[in-house]
Amino acid sequence: MRAKEEDMVNSPPHYNKAGIECIDAIAAATGEGYEHYLQGNIMKYLWRYRYKNGTEDLKKAQWYLTKLIEEVEGVYDES
Repeated sequence: MRAKEEDMVNSPPHYNKAGIECIDAIAAATGEGYEHYLQGNIMKYLWRYRYKNGTEDLKKAQWYLTKLIEEVEGVYDES
């Protein structure tokens, strides 16, 4: 069983090594492709939630959607 202090949605310990968050490294490495990476993960977690991790996968999809909103906020909005 997982330790209670581990947050497997917002900050899984296996995604932070040497003080570097994996999501930050991906953003730096993919540049403009980061937005598409986020979209792909949203789709993945929505696709599989019924078959794998249930609510946890929906929360992961929500986490990626929040990141996507932060990334594009104001970029595609109509003036």
